[in-house]
Amino acid sequence: MTDAQETAADSPLRTTGGAPPDDVEKAPTPLLEPREGIPPVTADEESLAAVTAAFAAGTGPVAVDAERASGYRYGQRAYLVQLRREGAGSALIDPVACPDLSGLGAAIGDAEWVLHAATQDLPCLRDIGMVPSRLFDTELAGRLAGFPRVGLGAMVEGVLGYVLEKGHSAVDWSTRPLPEPWLRYAALDVELLVDLRDALEKELDRQGKLDWAHQEFAAIAAAPPAPPRKDPWRRTSGMHKVRRRRQMAVVRELWQARDRIAQRRDISPGKVLGDAAIVEAALALPADSQALGALPGFGSRVGRRQLDQWQSAVDRAKALPESALPQPGQQVTGPPPPRAWADKDPEAAARLSAARAGVSALAERLNMPQENLITPDTVRRVCWEPPADADEESVAAALASHGARAWQIEQVTPLLVSALAAKSD
Repeated sequence: MTDAQETAADSPLRTTGGAPPDDVEKAPTPLLEPREGIPPVTADEESLAAVTAAFAAGTGPVAVDAERASGYRYGQRAYLVQLRREGAGSALIDPVACPDLSGLGAAIGDAEWVLHAATQDLPCLRDIGMVPSRLFDTELAGRLAGFPRVGLGAMVEGVLGYVLEKGHSAVDWSTRPLPEPWLRYAALDVELLVDLRDALEKELDRQGKLDWAHQEFAAIAAAPPAPPRKDPWRRTSGMHKVRRRRQMAVVRELWQARDRIAQRRDISPGKVLGDAAIVEAALALPADSQALGALPGFGSRVGRRQLDQWQSAVDRAKALPESALPQPGQQVTGPPPPRAWADKDPEAAARLSAARAGVSALAERLNMPQENLITPDTVRRVCWEPPADADEESVAAALASHGARAWQIEQVTPLLVSALAAKSD
């Protein structure tokens, strides 16, 4: 048993409101160094082969984490991968120098991977050949167990009694060489993940939620890669101010021009041109580069050549025929926004109101966030187009068709059957 596991065994878990137990707790212990020190960065094939062999020979779950350079680089690729396993210790791998980690992924593929907020890291891990067959998500486990704060630092402190130093979470991980303090931080991120997993498993089992958690983890591991987002330019911050189709076309042209530049330069799009500047240009429809340069976001730091290229994008949008202009909104495939239900379908609005109240009350009894009990989108879809016969069997089938897990169906079906019978006043 590690020191961390002894701490977890000696201290009651705090799962509701973060309140301490009745007895006096010891102050959290700062975790300053990895147990075996900072491992060297694996940056060549020979070292990678040694790490792969060590982790293949290790036992038990594998703690896995990845660091990206969001806000600095284009895309969401991994710039450092951290692992830890009993019998293998910790490893730090440079996926820029070693871009194919499929051999390592295969070597540990049958083990349970322990990640914190798995859905954030799995896409960039998949890109370098690392795909788990089963996993344990400590953040999701914390949500299901009712922890009010589920960040890694808060969980490690509240469950294990250690304080993690979190000062380097937003640094530029594409930096080479990586500074020693950053590497220490990265190694500590996986230092206690397995210990945290073990403690949370016990707590979920105590609450009768362990099978629920396993169903959630299996769904994450089995989920296919997300398809490319349609019309990503529509997510430009401040887009709600842009109402005319011609202005929307300007947003689209500027967004696409910015994205091409950012991809070519491997830099975050926001560092090329801010969303606020794109929206300002769309609203103003400037006649020339001089007028564009007078707008917020296109000031003195933007050179003449850059202004000309942005103005060219504006001019392309202004020259489009009406038939080529974007439509005011994305095609809606599901229910309309709930605020419109009372006018469009009062009975559906009554069903949704009753369902929301029921989900809220049940989530409170189960001590978990409502969105983990059942997704709001699923509730809306079932309430907008309920089964013809709103009995338990039909409602359960409808929930399953929208991706609800078996435990969610079991918990939510009775309250939805009742809600679907609600009538408007």
